Amino acid sequence: MDAAVLLDLLGNENRRRILRLLSHKPCYVTEISEYLGVSPKAVIDHLRRLEEAGLVESRTDDQRRKYFHIARNLRLEVSVSPYRFGAKSAYPASRSLDMRGRCQHISLQIPDSTAEERGPVDREGATDGVRDGVADGIRDGAKDEHQEEHGTTAAEASDGVRDADPHGTDPSGGDDPGVGDSGRQNGGIPTATNGSGEAADVSELAQQYAYLEDVESELSLAQRWVHGRVTDVLDDLSERLGSEADSRFCAELLSTLVRGPKSAREVASDLNAGLERVETALSRLEERDIVEYDDTGWRIVC
Repeated sequence: MDAAVLLDLLGNENRRRILRLLSHKPCYVTEISEYLGVSPKAVIDHLRRLEEAGLVESRTDDQRRKYFHIARNLRLEVSVSPYRFGAKSAYPASRSLDMRGRCQHISLQIPDSTAEERGPVDREGATDGVRDGVADGIRDGAKDEHQEEHGTTAAEASDGVRDADPHGTDPSGGDDPGVGDSGRQNGGIPTATNGSGEAADVSELAQQYAYLEDVESELSLAQRWVHGRVTDVLDDLSERLGSEADSRFCAELLSTLVRGPKSAREVASDLNAGLERVETALSRLEERDIVEYDDTGWRIVC
C-alpha cells in the first residue's frame, strides 16, 4: 500500500484509536462507538475507509452482528532528517523466506530447517550479532537513549492496552513472561525441560516470543543509530563538498560508485535522476579529484 495513503488515513486520531482497539479484540460498531464517544454513523464511515484500504475486515456472527477485525500485518516507517523525508510501507515477508545470508551488516542466529517452525533460538547469539553489526557506538553512545526508548515504549504499550480495553484490563498479565533469568540461562533461550506435550510447546513459543521482542528492540535501536549516523555523514559531506553542492544527491551518487564503476547513464538509472543532473554532479566531483572516468566508467578516486 502507498505510504502517503496510509499517512493520510492514519492522520485521523479516531481511526488510530479504532485500530488500537481492534488490535486487542474484534468489535462491532456499537462497541467502537461507545469506546470512541462518537456516533455509530461516524464509526461506520471510519470503518469503511479502513476497509477500503485493506486494513480492516468484517465477519457476521450467528446473531447477524458484524464484527470488525484487523485484516493483516503492515509496517509503516517514516524518516525525517535535515536532509531527507521518506515514508515506506511493507507487508511482512513470507514465512518461508530463507533469511540466511541476506543480512550483510546485522547477524541473526537463524534456527536450522528442522527447528524452523517452533525450535528455540539462541537469544545471546542474535543479540550480540545485532550489536556487533552496528558497532560499539550503539552499545555505548546510545545506552541512555535505549533506556529512554524502552521507557517510552512501555508507556505507549500501557496506554495502548488501556485504550484498547474499555474495562481497563491488561491482557499481557503483568511482567513479560519468559524474559527473566530463566529465559536467559546458558546465554540463550533454553528448550523447555519441564512438562510435556502442549505445555512444553507453549513454553517454547513463549520463549521464542520473548526472544523476538528483544531482537525487535535491538533492530529498532539500530535503525535509530543508523538514521543519526546518516545525518552525521551528510553534515560532513556538506562541509567537504561546499554549501553549493547537493550533499544528499552527491552522497547517493558516490554510494552508487562505491559498488563499482558505472556510466553516467547507469548512475542516472540507479538514482532515478536526470542524466544532465548526474553529468553536472560528476563533472564537479571530477574537478575536485573525487571521481574519475576510465574505460570501465566513472569511479571514485582511491
